[in-house]
Amino acid sequence: MSLNVKKSRYDLFWKSTYFVIIGVGILLLWYATKEVEYVWRWYRVPQYFIADVEVNVRAEIEGEVARIERSGETVRITVEGRSGEKETYPAPAGEVRVYEGDFIFPGDILAVYEETRPGILLQGLWLTLKVSFIAIAFGILIGLLGGLARVSRNPCLRWLSITYIEFIRGSPLLVQIYLWYFVFGTIINNLLAEMGFSPISSLWYGVASLAIFAGAYVAEIVRAGIQSIHRGQTEAARSLGMNYIQSMTHVILPQAMRRILPPLAGQFISLIKDSSLLGIIAIRELTKATREVVTTSLQPYELWFVCAVLYLILTFSLSMFVQYLERRTLI
Repeated sequence: MSLNVKKSRYDLFWKSTYFVIIGVGILLLWYATKEVEYVWRWYRVPQYFIADVEVNVRAEIEGEVARIERSGETVRITVEGRSGEKETYPAPAGEVRVYEGDFIFPGDILAVYEETRPGILLQGLWLTLKVSFIAIAFGILIGLLGGLARVSRNPCLRWLSITYIEFIRGSPLLVQIYLWYFVFGTIINNLLAEMGFSPISSLWYGVASLAIFAGAYVAEIVRAGIQSIHRGQTEAARSLGMNYIQSMTHVILPQAMRRILPPLAGQFISLIKDSSLLGIIAIRELTKATREVVTTSLQPYELWFVCAVLYLILTFSLSMFVQYLERRTLI
């Protein structure tokens, strides 16, 4: 029997074993769901992605309905106040709740119509994407600067980088989020209020905490990648007349990037999952949105399964993208 035949049979056996294990796992999960005394209502899940919402058009002033104009699929309701001011409320053609001549008060419903909007889970998914990728971008920048400072000959830069890395890696992310929101956020927003500026929303304090947390780990990854390049590369670049910045930019970092892509992918995948902690500062990312829906719908099993699958899609997509970058850098 040839070596190729043996290898093909070996591969076929273990590939079959893999699918058998996965199949047994699915069967066990299916059996467990049947044994649990729970009414599964998967048909109610789509409404949390795309929903038809009833929108109320409310009056903002007190006065009389002066005119109701219909034009095709739209309606315009004009309200005239006691002092002569007029407010016009456009809305898609729907159910108009008032008539001309009616006297209304602020907050009264003028018209009602239905509008298709993204559901709470889709909003949470989008916010998780937004927060994660902004934090990843800033985390790469902070980590790159921190990693270069970590290997710098300048003792001030090196010690500052070490202090930052050890402090951030030595404290939990949850504590750092609290510090950014309740301590730094309060101080910064109070200073902005005194100067007449608008306060910064909690979203950006959440992004800052994630970016600085990821930056510390990225800095160590960059440091390890730079130090993994043989010293002879630096010496060769310097012998060609390059200064430190040129040799680092054109010789060392391009080679280091090929080696640090896999650990960077792992760090950024962890960052996407860590964004679920931002719910504690009232940021409605995917986990918080799921928790809110579970509270109102009493469907914990279906919704937490959906939440897990959505996180898997995000992290798997990022992993595939990084593998694509790895293949491109090896060409």
